[in-house]
Order: sequence, then C-alpha cells, then structure tokens
Amino acid sequence: MDVLVIGGNRYFGKRLITLLRESGHRVTMLNRGSSPGPEGVGRIVADRDDEAALEDALKGLSFDVVVDQVCYTPRQAEIARRVFAGRTGRYVMTSTVEVYGYEDSAAPVAEDALDLATVVVDTELPWDDPEFREAHYGEGKRQAEAVFAAGSAFAWTSVRVAHVLGGADDFTGRVEHYARRVRAGEPIRVPVRNRPATYVYVEEIAAFLAWAAGAGFTGPVNAHSHGPLGTADICAEIVRQTGGRAVFQEVEVGEVSPFSFARSYGMDNARATGLGFTFRHSSEWLSQALSETLRAV
Repeated sequence: MDVLVIGGNRYFGKRLITLLRESGHRVTMLNRGSSPGPEGVGRIVADRDDEAALEDALKGLSFDVVVDQVCYTPRQAEIARRVFAGRTGRYVMTSTVEVYGYEDSAAPVAEDALDLATVVVDTELPWDDPEFREAHYGEGKRQAEAVFAAGSAFAWTSVRVAHVLGGADDFTGRVEHYARRVRAGEPIRVPVRNRPATYVYVEEIAAFLAWAAGAGFTGPVNAHSHGPLGTADICAEIVRQTGGRAVFQEVEVGEVSPFSFARSYGMDNARATGLGFTFRHSSEWLSQALSETLRAV
C-alpha cells in the first residue's frame, strides 16, 4: 500500500510508521517541517490548516490510505474531506476516548453511545487558538468525526484511542506526576468517586492503527486493552518499581491527578475484537510500560 501519515513524528505515530514500513508499505509523512521524517520515509511539507497550500503540496499524488494523527478540529476535518476526495480510498482518523465527554456509565461504552448524526458542528469557534483547542480537545475530536461521518468521498474510520501508557518518549508528564509524588510521599489528589478507565500500551495502539490502515471496516471503533485500571493500580506499580508510598487525598472540587476520573466512560472493545484484532490484558504490559517511562523521568 501507499500510505500517507499526517503527523506521526512522535510517540505512537513514530511506531506506526515503523510498523508500516516493516510490513513493506510505502510511507509518506506530511507535516509542517518542524521535524525530519525517519530515514526511508517520503516527506511532504505543508500546513494542513492552509487548504490551498495543502492542495498544491498534494498535486498529482494519491494514496491507498491516509492515517491522520493530528486532526483536532472540525475545520481541519472539512479541509481534509475536500482535499483528499479522489486522492485516497481510505481515511483513518486517530480519535480519542474523550469523545465520550458526556458519558457516565457503569457498563463499558460502545461506539453507538455517541450518535455522530446529532453532534452540532461549529467551525466558527476559535479552533485556531491553541488554548481553546486544548481545553476543548474531546469536543474538537467529536466534531471532526461528525464531519467525516456526514459524508465523505472515501471510506472512513475513526479510531477512538484509550489513555496511552508506555515508552521512554511519553511526552504527557502524567506518569512523572505520580512518580514525583510517590517518591516524596506527597498527596495524590483524587475525586471522592474515583472511577477506573480503559488504557492501551503505546506499542499496541501503534499495531492497531497499522492493522486498521489495511482493514476494510468503516465507522468508529474503540481501541484499548482488556482490563480497566484505576489510579491505585497505576500507583501501586509505580511504588513497586520506585519505592515511596502512594498517599491519596480525596477532594470534592478542584484539579485531580491525571489518571483519576469522577465519571465512568471506560470503553467496550467488542467491535474491534469482532473485526479480528486481539488486544492484550493491561496486566500483561503495565509493568513494562511504566518501567519504560520511569527510566526516563
């Protein structure tokens, strides 16, 4: 296959490109030129937010599959839907568990919990403002999905990625947040009703995206390992590896630690499993994932 990866210059995007190349696919990476691509990978430099520039950069090119790692807003989705019409047969958008921003369900959340046909798309919101976009991350992804779902000239899927753990290159700082407090015995703020969540190992989500690129299904799909994890599960493993102690402080209001959730929106991966992808259980990789990150902090 000829695969175009939009973004992909860090974390599981880098692993995705490696897996695609190792499988014999021709890979091209599109970004704004802020970082060089891996050796042996084609390169297109363009600003995806500039439709005319993107059209010009892609002139005469087509791809079997586009994997979009950095579609954060409905405005970006609308540009992509227009620009890639006739240039690809399949479009894989990397989405997020945060599209379930209004869910609080005791049962795992399936894809149809979010009816994309009912999502109001507002491209006039200040999506170009980085602070606004970060504060509305889940909403931006939800609206972007709705744009593609409303009708595209190519087959389309959104991969709703769970919370990702692992890798020395974990840039989020979330594991580091816990490690500092565990080592110092400082309070870890959690909500009084602290719910578990679904996670995925960084290597596993890269493998899933590579698999999804060559698959034939369409529509949203949840991507996560079996076995939800709670704050205490993650901290217990950090304590085991680093020493120290986990001191939890329940709070009614205010900011809580990164992997603490007052609502239940853990996903159901039955669709992905039924389509043929085998996820591991979180207990099989949690120790390794945290070890990789802790060695780097």
